[in-house]
Amino acid sequence: MATPLLDVQNLRISFAGKSVVHGIDFSIAPGEKLALVGESGSGKTVTALSLLGLVQNAAVSGKAVFAGVDAAERAASGAPPKAPVDLLSLPESSLRGIRGRDIAMIFQEPMTALNPLYSVGDQIAEVLELHKNLSRAEAMQGAIQLLADTGIPEPARRARAFPHQLSGGQRQRAMIAMALACQPRLLLADEPTTALDVTLRGQILDLLGELQQRNGMAVLLITHDLNLVRKFADRVAVMENGRIVEQGTVSEVFARPQHPYTRKLIDSKPRRDGLAAADAAADAAITMKAEGLRVSYPVPVPGIRGWFRRGEFVAVKEASFQIPAGRTLGVIGESGSGKSTLALASLGLLPFSGQLQAAGQAWGREAARDKAMRRAVQVVFQDPFSSLSPRMSVEAIVEEGLRVHEPGLAPPARRERAIQALVDVGMTEAQFPGLLQRYPHEFSGGQRQRLAIARALIINPSLLVLDEPTSALDVTIQKQVLGLLQKLQRERGLSYLLITHDVDVIRAMAHDVMVMKDGDVLESGSLSEVLDSPRHPYTRVLVTAV
Repeated sequence: MATPLLDVQNLRISFAGKSVVHGIDFSIAPGEKLALVGESGSGKTVTALSLLGLVQNAAVSGKAVFAGVDAAERAASGAPPKAPVDLLSLPESSLRGIRGRDIAMIFQEPMTALNPLYSVGDQIAEVLELHKNLSRAEAMQGAIQLLADTGIPEPARRARAFPHQLSGGQRQRAMIAMALACQPRLLLADEPTTALDVTLRGQILDLLGELQQRNGMAVLLITHDLNLVRKFADRVAVMENGRIVEQGTVSEVFARPQHPYTRKLIDSKPRRDGLAAADAAADAAITMKAEGLRVSYPVPVPGIRGWFRRGEFVAVKEASFQIPAGRTLGVIGESGSGKSTLALASLGLLPFSGQLQAAGQAWGREAARDKAMRRAVQVVFQDPFSSLSPRMSVEAIVEEGLRVHEPGLAPPARRERAIQALVDVGMTEAQFPGLLQRYPHEFSGGQRQRLAIARALIINPSLLVLDEPTSALDVTIQKQVLGLLQKLQRERGLSYLLITHDVDVIRAMAHDVMVMKDGDVLESGSLSEVLDSPRHPYTRVLVTAV
């Protein structure tokens, strides 16, 4: 067997005496694509970071033998000219020479990984200047060529742009260009597509595959997305609680998973509850109805004309829909399509033109007039950690709606209602002692989302606006939350306006579907009409994307 490019043996990582990675072993052959799969907290990212000495305040032991180090760097580290080196035993000065040149990394969120104070071209050129000793002009020309290689249009102009001036896909391509600047032997890709829309995911995967073959580099892919693993990787290693519980070729592991945790991950694809899929009664009341809904924002006009008038950006153009009681309307599209703007307008939080009624009333954008409607229409946001106040206890968070809409309710009655709302979402005092006195940071992501749902349900709304309610959650937790939402819809006859970019979530939850792009409604109809027989080319792209 050929010498592995990277051979990790008995890797252990601990913080303040607490072990988080427990003696794992894996290897990557030259030119191979290995996926490290697991949920948040399994140890995937800290494993990758430890290879480059990027984990602060951690005790790291074991071996990470790397055979792809440049000859000059091997000599500087005292290793024989052709011998592999142990990354975990190298001093910081030697690792600094390896990072970016022999081993490069793509981080999960390019907006936070890129420096906002420097142009994209400057940041890529810096890598070339540091590792290839190029002049400033040569390095900038190389940066432009790298941006062109990743498929960014007008690379010379984009090289002068700052990160905030690029789209999410363009920022990720710039990160890839920076990582590949020195043609590394090994690429560590930490959730490289998680922050991207579904169509961009496919493009970035194809790009990585093409560049990997062209440069002959190996890739260690860190992800929890099993669809991405199926399409991209050669082999897969499954991590649970700091241990690798199973590894093998992608075809073997997915066809015949041996470990219960692997089977659990593979079985975590969102599924539709047959009862939840039942049609609403023919005479079901309409919970929300919109006709010609239009949302626009004022924008500055360039040049002297901007002194006298303002321009207009139309975020939602003439959208029409209705949601009967007990049904879910799924709105799908990429970032910038107008989905979230539509959700905010539906909640009466943005000015709009056209007609929009909820619970038989129209939004008046007056606090006193809209109070009854705000009781009927509640919202569950994408990230439960940022949508729940860290300064409020669980009791205060869940009771908040009652304090507004039923101010005369006595404290014991409020507490009883809060306890029942928590029971309804599967959280009890027996499971979580002192539940009502706890704070959001004491719960997992899935548990926090249950708290957010309980807060919305306590005032008995007729419609929930669900804005990407599971995109911040691991696949197994996502399945639990979607199952809970289906159960609540079945028991209470709730209507949902579901905003998402995930086709699997739409298939699991929606009765009707509306496809949006650049503010336009391209297609709408029943679930089977839109997803099984899509008429618009854009819908077909969404359905077939990774």
